[in-house]
Amino acid sequence: MRGYRTILVERVDLGQGTTGRFHGLLHSGGRYVVSDERSATECAEESAIVKRIAAEAVEDTGGLFVTTPADDPGYADRFLAGCLKTGVPVQEIPAAEALRREPRLNPGISRAFEVQDGAVDAWKLLWGNARSAEEHGARILSYHWVTEVIREGDRVLGVMARDNRAQEMVRIEAAFVINAGGVWAGEIADMADCPGVTVVPGKGIMIAMNHRLVRTVVNRCEHPGDGDILVPIRTVCVIGTTDVKADSPDDYSIDRAEVQQMLDAGEVIVPGFRQARALHAWTGARPLFKDERAGEGGEDTRHMSRGLALVDHLRRDGVSGFLTITGGKLTTYRLMAETVVDAMVEQMGDARPCTTADEPLPGSEDGRHYWLGSRLAAQEEAMADDQLVCECELLPRRKLIEAARRRPGMTLDDVRRALRLGMGPCQGGFCTYRATGILHGLGDAETERADELLLTFLQHRWLGLEPILYGDQMRQACLDDWIFQGTLDVEHLPVAVPA
Repeated sequence: MRGYRTILVERVDLGQGTTGRFHGLLHSGGRYVVSDERSATECAEESAIVKRIAAEAVEDTGGLFVTTPADDPGYADRFLAGCLKTGVPVQEIPAAEALRREPRLNPGISRAFEVQDGAVDAWKLLWGNARSAEEHGARILSYHWVTEVIREGDRVLGVMARDNRAQEMVRIEAAFVINAGGVWAGEIADMADCPGVTVVPGKGIMIAMNHRLVRTVVNRCEHPGDGDILVPIRTVCVIGTTDVKADSPDDYSIDRAEVQQMLDAGEVIVPGFRQARALHAWTGARPLFKDERAGEGGEDTRHMSRGLALVDHLRRDGVSGFLTITGGKLTTYRLMAETVVDAMVEQMGDARPCTTADEPLPGSEDGRHYWLGSRLAAQEEAMADDQLVCECELLPRRKLIEAARRRPGMTLDDVRRALRLGMGPCQGGFCTYRATGILHGLGDAETERADELLLTFLQHRWLGLEPILYGDQMRQACLDDWIFQGTLDVEHLPVAVPA
């Protein structure tokens, strides 16, 4: 948007990393008003901007902070004072009013505070930004894995990347390289021989329940802890999250004890939480920054700052043409971009103002926020002409075909992120084989890959199902298994299972 020719290099698909692996909360800032004041202010300011420029991706649910019988009653006053100090909008309401709005809440809550939390569809937000970038001339290279940062003397000149689809190396020369690798940013900095940029992976588990137990984001009014947020997003609600230091940002393992911990935490907010069906579990890794050269940070990830971190490698390492931006949260993504590009234009001596806070993303021009019935309303208009592939997420056949034509080489997991295929209560049990059949019928390269895509998709979805197999979810998984093993005999499809 500032007029530079720009290329985005993404190692897999957009949203397959941390941005697509969180609970969907658009932070009001309330969570950090006591523990991390800078992050609280950043979230408060940026949340209002995101609601305006990316309305299509945001459901303006509002939020509540409630003091449950398990919480320190003295924290509420510190919370209220912290909100006033950091500029986080807040209003205390009677506990009875909170229970009227959310009748499933713990009836023992003693205090309640109204804040401006929201729910955000990360993939809609990502693709809105991607479309905007492309409209301004950017190129997006997904499935390109950076293998080398090209450096000559004290200047970075570009990168080498491996195109994992074409199986070839790509050389990209650039006047400036911005390292926005998130939790992997330290690895990219090491490639440029700029050591000591340590990004600690703060791993967290989240669980989606099969319907919305609350209509408002509910937070426990207590120091940030495990399982103290319940987010209504789309047709489900998500409980989260744990926070432990992981050995690798690519560690997506889920411990059964953590699953039980989350379900117990849900009971504190909504008694009877365990009676709902756990739909899917997943993990993500927060990028928690500490600069080894500055001697900052520690090993306790819960107490590491969630604020954004800009590393100017010219000042720090004497290396020009290279900046790192990491830390932060999805809520502050736009501010992170503005901050790092401001630093870039300053280093280049080419002042160009930022306008991202003012220009709506494609699809959000009318300023209307997402509402739960929007897909149903759209489907009712075309119900006679366009069959549904996924009833849970109301995905029509036309959308799937358009996506396949627009993105050659697309996987079914890419479809899940772009169109929410298989994310509803059946977890792909019915819609996945329909989508495979449609890809078979396209009469092009997708036909040859359709069976392989189905197997890979089922393997990926199993990772989030296996840790929560009990009760209703076990019965649903057995039904899905009978469909795929019995009706379709997927284990004997005429393809080799990819490594």
